[in-house]
Amino acid sequence: MCPKIMKKITLVIAAIAVSVSAMFAQTRLSDETAYKVKAEGFSNSQIEQIAQFMTDELGPRLAASQMKVRSEQMVVEKLKEMGFQNARIEFAYDFPKGGWDNQMNYVAMTAPYYCSFAANPKAWSGSTDGLVKGECVVLEANTKEDLEKYKGKLAGKIVLMPATQTYEMSFEPLATRYTQEQLDEMEKDPRPRAMRRRISGGNWLAARELQQAMAQMLKDEKVLAVVSGGGTFNVPSSRGVQYKVGDPEPTPEIVLPIEDHGRMARMIANGTKVEMELNIKNVFTNNQKINNVVAEIPGTDPKLKNEVILLGAHLDSWHGGTGGADNASGCIVMMEALRIIKEMGIQPKRTIRIALWGGEEQGLYGSRGYAENYLFDSKKGKVLPGYENFALYLNMDNGSGRFRGIYLEENDMAVPFFKTWMEPIESLGFTTLTLRKTSGTDHLSFTRFGLPAYQFIQDELEYDRTYHTVMDTFERLSLSDLQVDAVMVAWLALNAAMDSERIPVLPGYPEKAKQQQRR
Repeated sequence: MCPKIMKKITLVIAAIAVSVSAMFAQTRLSDETAYKVKAEGFSNSQIEQIAQFMTDELGPRLAASQMKVRSEQMVVEKLKEMGFQNARIEFAYDFPKGGWDNQMNYVAMTAPYYCSFAANPKAWSGSTDGLVKGECVVLEANTKEDLEKYKGKLAGKIVLMPATQTYEMSFEPLATRYTQEQLDEMEKDPRPRAMRRRISGGNWLAARELQQAMAQMLKDEKVLAVVSGGGTFNVPSSRGVQYKVGDPEPTPEIVLPIEDHGRMARMIANGTKVEMELNIKNVFTNNQKINNVVAEIPGTDPKLKNEVILLGAHLDSWHGGTGGADNASGCIVMMEALRIIKEMGIQPKRTIRIALWGGEEQGLYGSRGYAENYLFDSKKGKVLPGYENFALYLNMDNGSGRFRGIYLEENDMAVPFFKTWMEPIESLGFTTLTLRKTSGTDHLSFTRFGLPAYQFIQDELEYDRTYHTVMDTFERLSLSDLQVDAVMVAWLALNAAMDSERIPVLPGYPEKAKQQQRR
């Protein structure tokens, strides 16, 4: 064959190959658009204003509490003020515990000397009868039989539960960021695993029976209050008790930092008489529902506008602080990301929706309810119309640290999308795509149905030290990190909303979800 003809054939084949590969290659928005996203996010940032609103102004937001109901109404008005459409409160799930709010919290040791304590009542525990005073007793019981020695001796006493946490001095920094070595390790595929034997969890049934017997005895004995230790650096943690609407009001229970709890326990063990005074007032309300707050920028493409890019974080918090890192931080980033997109004036092809979940801390109630109402009816094993229109969910719930990448939940099909989209934000630190799974937050409500729902890899900062404590306030927020995170979310959400393709659901779904419901 003539060399010239051969060369022409080769060029034609190459051109066809390039054309075909272009058809299937992932695309992203232009560098000019990336510049505009960053310019809006960094030059006109509203992060600090939104952060103050979400913490200082909203206050604590325990699931179903009066403060949570108040915050829902305030956030809807804020979303409307920011110009988002269809801002609304949506019912998500029934919540038998009902609402609970703390209105008075005074706790002090009065003997052998006076010392006021930073204390935190346990959520859904009861109130004292005004200011009460009593002697403290440490309850030591490893079996139900051990409880017998306390019968008839605890009336009018304040009972200290045994210590379950001890303090050990740490020489690690209080705040940390991921090292490059750690990020490199996360990029390795996690699926080749060595088989491990299942280790027994011990006699959990006996432990549960002991706890139930102990709770019943303390109620029967009519103790003034129960005091537990939890939280270090003189910062009490937040916890709850078992309760549902219609039950008798539980015994008052409070959490003290382990330093204060330990001090009294040690003195009692040494024979010193310890007394306390308390004034705890808690209010129960019959609000047996969990709500979400939702708003959106509607899609404009006739074929794609019903498909949804979902941005989420949980609005509820524990009651001790104002839920700064957990999880006002996520709400702040998602609200600011949506604001950036709106201010740019881009009309997304797909709808970009923000959902601020209720009841995450009590069991992912809000996001589970959304999934049940829009995507998949688990009771009937039925796929709902929203399932086919679910394009992507991005979740934030690990404090206020900077995003370093994203957990892709073993979905290999998501990798080329994020590899392409991430190029303009790599310089901001978004460099790591891991196929690892992560747990403990709202994306799980969607991954169980095979849907593309992902949580970000975040620098931990001091999250483990402060979340679920009274210290979780505005001061726990790294505003500069949140600013960068919002830019990243805005960029990723825009690309997902404008891409002609979308990340597929995992192979075999939703059929696998139907099969799981039949078991």
